[in-house]
Amino acid sequence: MKSIQKFISCTFLFSILLLGCKKESFDDTSFISSDPTPNALGVMFDITQDNTGKVTIIPNGTSAVSYDVYFGDATTTPVKVQAGKTIEHVYAEGTYNVKVVGYNVTGKTSEVIKPLTVSFRAPENLVISVVKDAVDNYKVNVSATALYETNFRVFWGDVPSETGAIFLEGQTISKIYAATGTYKVKVTAYSGGAATKSDSVNITISDPVVLPLDFQSPTINYAGAIINFDGGNTTVINNPQINGINTSSKVARMVKSAGQVWGGSVISLGNPIDFSVNKVFRMKVYSPRVGAKVLLKVEHPTNGGISFEKEVSTTVANAWEDLVFDYNAINTANNYQKLVLIFDLGTMGDGSPNFTFFFDDIRLTNQLPTSLMTLPITFDNPGTNYSVIDFGGAVSVDAVDPTLSTNKVKRTTKPNGAETWAGTTMGSGFATPLGLTPTKSQMSVRVYSPAAGIPVRLKVENKANPTQSVETQKNTTVANAWETIVFDFQNQAPGTAAINYSYTFDMASIFFDFGTVGNGKVFYWDDVILLASNQTGLALPLDFQSTTLNYTFTNFDGGNTTIINNPHMTGINTSTKVARMVKNAGQVWGGSWIGLDAPINFTSNIMRMKVYSPRVGAKVLLKIENNTNGALNYEKEVLTTVANGWEDLTFDMSGRNTANTYQKVVIIFDLGTMGDGSPNFTFYFDDIRLN
Repeated sequence: MKSIQKFISCTFLFSILLLGCKKESFDDTSFISSDPTPNALGVMFDITQDNTGKVTIIPNGTSAVSYDVYFGDATTTPVKVQAGKTIEHVYAEGTYNVKVVGYNVTGKTSEVIKPLTVSFRAPENLVISVVKDAVDNYKVNVSATALYETNFRVFWGDVPSETGAIFLEGQTISKIYAATGTYKVKVTAYSGGAATKSDSVNITISDPVVLPLDFQSPTINYAGAIINFDGGNTTVINNPQINGINTSSKVARMVKSAGQVWGGSVISLGNPIDFSVNKVFRMKVYSPRVGAKVLLKVEHPTNGGISFEKEVSTTVANAWEDLVFDYNAINTANNYQKLVLIFDLGTMGDGSPNFTFFFDDIRLTNQLPTSLMTLPITFDNPGTNYSVIDFGGAVSVDAVDPTLSTNKVKRTTKPNGAETWAGTTMGSGFATPLGLTPTKSQMSVRVYSPAAGIPVRLKVENKANPTQSVETQKNTTVANAWETIVFDFQNQAPGTAAINYSYTFDMASIFFDFGTVGNGKVFYWDDVILLASNQTGLALPLDFQSTTLNYTFTNFDGGNTTIINNPHMTGINTSTKVARMVKNAGQVWGGSWIGLDAPINFTSNIMRMKVYSPRVGAKVLLKIENNTNGALNYEKEVLTTVANGWEDLTFDMSGRNTANTYQKVVIIFDLGTMGDGSPNFTFYFDDIRLN
């Protein structure tokens, strides 16, 4: 019963609640139409003070829900901004009318126009750097920094109405002036608008006379730095003696005329001479005679009592030589800025060619020459300095001949681990050039080697220009005995340049066991000689053209070689003489050999020979043998590819044992086939040579 009552009560309450939740309609929007038009419109500007021109625009007003912002510059399309928001825009410097149109919810509008002035802040903290270039005396490098700048412009001050050159912070801009002088270099920093900031620096362009002094600069005023005194007269002229060690276009000439016995010239330098490291002067001199005295003196710029001098004598006449003045004893605490030159101090000049000298390339070095030798080098003259310069690990000392105790020689050791190119330079060069010519291209050296077949290389070069050099190489032929090795520079070493006879060769170096790492071998050497004329012994190349050489072949087992007039002067061989081999019946290996006067100097691993064969496919064997032991040999065989025409055959001899020496050349045609002496077994050959 109580449960029923509770149910009836809840039902009644629910009905009342339903009646109380009756839906009402809110479709009446008339109140919106009464919303007021936006008013109290305004706009605020926040201008960034970094010269970027960025402005934050802040529109405001009553009853406005959005705004159209017209920037007032070249941007014609407005930008929509919601109420409470802002918009950024970048302006150039100037004055603008910014229009703001406000919208209420029904689209009603009102507008306001406010002026905006954008002005850029003047650059601040301008710092300019105007620095002369460390290498080029006429070049100036400029850079700058500043606050609130957009770029810089430099005005170099060398031309009127200059437009200047633009550059940016962090950038270096350079100028090479056309002439010496003092220039006002101005740098202006730009804000991006009208405000600027400028600063300037005076820069002096000078081209002083400094060491090394070579008289080559087209801009240096050498004449302005030279003061002549008491009969000396120095001028800079075109080099009248372009040869030897001096091929420069300009030199200084001193003519010593009557005046005083000490007549000479002073050259004022632009900077004090730096003796902190180098204390040896060198100067190239061209003298009309041997024994002329040359004094080189340095002085304080204002006090002539502070000085140091050295005098040397010329050793050659009418040729350039490089004189050495040892200044190691100079007091480096003093300041020296003048060079004084006096030729033949103590003798009155007369202005004649006998008192006309040329000089060039005054420079400081850090080493005295060990010696200037002359050929022949015998190591026996007590008045000669036979000091040598080792390199690459080679060790050379004075020694006595292992076979004759009274003979002085050099002993060179190539210790374990020494470089493959270890060698020894003979002093610091020769007093005069070697004088190599096509008919005088050979030097000889006596060598005592621990083994036969060891390569010995000889190199000559221009001591003033090491790129001008030539090298040649030959193998020793005996062990523990003296032999004279003849080096012919017309047969250069493999991989090196051919001789250029226009070069001045005045330095020589010798390399033992060239190409092999040092293993303790010891060599003796002596008697370095320039041969008076080239040796004319029988050697490669064999062209059979000489009227004095004996081209005698030894024939064997059916082969028969003779030298005849060339019956086929065509194609690649138009020489007048050739060798003819007729292979007769005898043995299948019948052929001929010729002995050379010295072992073959293999400057190349490739041998070549021109052959005229009666048929294609004929076998041609080229063999090299030791002079006394035929078991020491190496051979290559190739086939002809042309019939009744000359062709140049190639024989690769790189597989030979380089420890052996080869002095015989053996030729066999059609090895394995018996000849019959007919035209089918008649061959011609010529020009046996190293490639």
